[in-house]
Amino acid sequence: MFGLFKKRTKKEKLLEEYAKLLREAHAFSTSNRKLSDQKTFEAEEVMKQIDQLV
Repeated sequence: MFGLFKKRTKKEKLLEEYAKLLREAHAFSTSNRKLSDQKTFEAEEVMKQIDQLV
């Protein structure tokens, strides 16, 4: 309740994006390996952005 209007930091947004991309990569891993690899690569790029923030 108290965090209802709290703004998310850039790091929190990037972590959510990273988790979303990994979920998508896992979902595609059984049906489309090329798309799964692409999502994994995108997730790694997001992780690099997170590391630069720290």
